[in-house]
Amino acid sequence: MADKFFIRTFGCQMNEHDSEKVKGVLLDMGLEEAESEKEADLILLNTCAVREKPVHKVYSELGRFKRMGDKVIGVLGCVAQKEGKRIIERMPHVDFVIGPRNIYRIKEAFERAREGKKSVFTDQSSRCAVTDLSFPIARENPYRAYITIMEGCDNFCSYCIVPFVRGREVSRPPEDILEEVKILSDAGYKEITLLGQNVNSYGKGLDKKVDFADLLHMVHEVEGIEWIRFITSHPKDFSDRLIEAVMTLPKICEYIHLPAQSGSNRILELMNRKYTKERYLEIVEKIRSYGKYVAFTSDLIVGFPTETEEDFQETLDLIKKVEYEGIFAFVYNPREFTRAYNWEDDVPMEEKKRRLSELLKVQDEITQKLSKSYEGKVVDVLFDREESGWLVGRTRTFKIVKTRADKSRLGHIVKVKITEAKMYELKGEIVEGDV
Repeated sequence: MADKFFIRTFGCQMNEHDSEKVKGVLLDMGLEEAESEKEADLILLNTCAVREKPVHKVYSELGRFKRMGDKVIGVLGCVAQKEGKRIIERMPHVDFVIGPRNIYRIKEAFERAREGKKSVFTDQSSRCAVTDLSFPIARENPYRAYITIMEGCDNFCSYCIVPFVRGREVSRPPEDILEEVKILSDAGYKEITLLGQNVNSYGKGLDKKVDFADLLHMVHEVEGIEWIRFITSHPKDFSDRLIEAVMTLPKICEYIHLPAQSGSNRILELMNRKYTKERYLEIVEKIRSYGKYVAFTSDLIVGFPTETEEDFQETLDLIKKVEYEGIFAFVYNPREFTRAYNWEDDVPMEEKKRRLSELLKVQDEITQKLSKSYEGKVVDVLFDREESGWLVGRTRTFKIVKTRADKSRLGHIVKVKITEAKMYELKGEIVEGDV
């Protein structure tokens, strides 16, 4: 009987896609996917270290696995890179630790574990994790796919651990990316999302002078792919040339995740973000000047060291001016290795939580208003899964839409009239014929 594996993934889309790569290798080795940890011979945690809480959760989960008997346990991802051999020192029942740039060494690590050997693979000089098409990828969705275009980050924001756990920026050659896009198109995929810690700095270190705007034009030419998304963008690299490409290429969806982190120029400077609130708003205004509705989302931090009430009010002002469809907002917590780690964390936790609560209340009102604006409108939706009798998909602006319809609609972009709008979910009816 074949060994079985179970992967639990924490964190961002990069981690989700890394899990697809690991799963592809394991299936190719002859392993089978288990439905639960209890059934698995190999348990993998693909981890996130951006915030402190997920790191504690990883150690908690590993402690629970100790009671599950004779299983091979592996830790992948950003916590693996950050903690390295400390994981095995704290949790001797863990068999291997693999950082993001070494995920294709999963076969070697598993075979060594079967021989009773421990492994720690955290060398960041490897380029292979950016994507090696000689290895299979077991994609979770048959219609929407992730494509890694670059790995790592060179920005070194003072609060952020990403450059330390994901390494420095490495761009994937455009011809390799286009090959993967064509493979996906031939397989019937309709939508792709280009991934990177900072996609719009794409091009560093390549033999050819190619930037992200160039890449978008190239990908746009591939027949069969109908929708293109990308994540995540850094405001400092959002050039006018890139704005023009995003707003004039028809396949690129009207959805932009543009992390602001703060609305205070003083805090942005301390964060080493390399833009001002005014520059950020200028980018938003230039995008909206094209006359198409674009849904913006963002990441925001409250309670950064020395943040005053006045600084916080600047952040509230930013979200009111932009009117994001949604945000990911967090209280600041110090991360080891970062510059801010050694600064006094001087905003009391009670105050951080108050600010977060106020921020989310303001954003919820905006999200509710924008969601309600969809009612009565006809929107294009790519349906990609079924849940409890509902077909579920997303609009070009990334809103979730549910409808009662035949499964034959899966994998198709169809027009839907929105009849009911909740804060994070729309319901509607398919519109037949011309609209």
